[in-house]
Amino acid sequence: MLESAHQINAGIVLLTVVAVAYGGWFLVRVLSGGVPANDLQKSFFRAGHAHAGVLVILGLLTMVIVQTNDVAEPFATLSLGILVAAILMPAGFFLSVIGKDPARPNRAIALLWIGAGVLTIGAVSAGVGLIVRGVSG
Repeated sequence: MLESAHQINAGIVLLTVVAVAYGGWFLVRVLSGGVPANDLQKSFFRAGHAHAGVLVILGLLTMVIVQTNDVAEPFATLSLGILVAAILMPAGFFLSVIGKDPARPNRAIALLWIGAGVLTIGAVSAGVGLIVRGVSG
């Protein structure tokens, strides 16, 4: 069973699926021509939506695996970076191309790269923590 703090985190993350679903609805409107967007915006909106969905699932799965295997600190806490990346990376994709017909991403693209770093830290922490737990167990 998950610790209560992780149960709360999991509940909050599951509620974010509503935002991911809204993003899908928005993406359908963009791709069907209902919302004007240039090619850069269309590709970034697609990438943002895909990253949001995949990282939410990966983050929840990682949290459950880490918790049920009693992974030690700091690995367990750092592995939550995957869920943080599920916010940062899509935000970077979406926010970096807002505005009317942008020719290139704005400074908000930094959120994508910060998210990639946090994702890396989270995944490496979970992986190393699980290996350490397996070797010591």
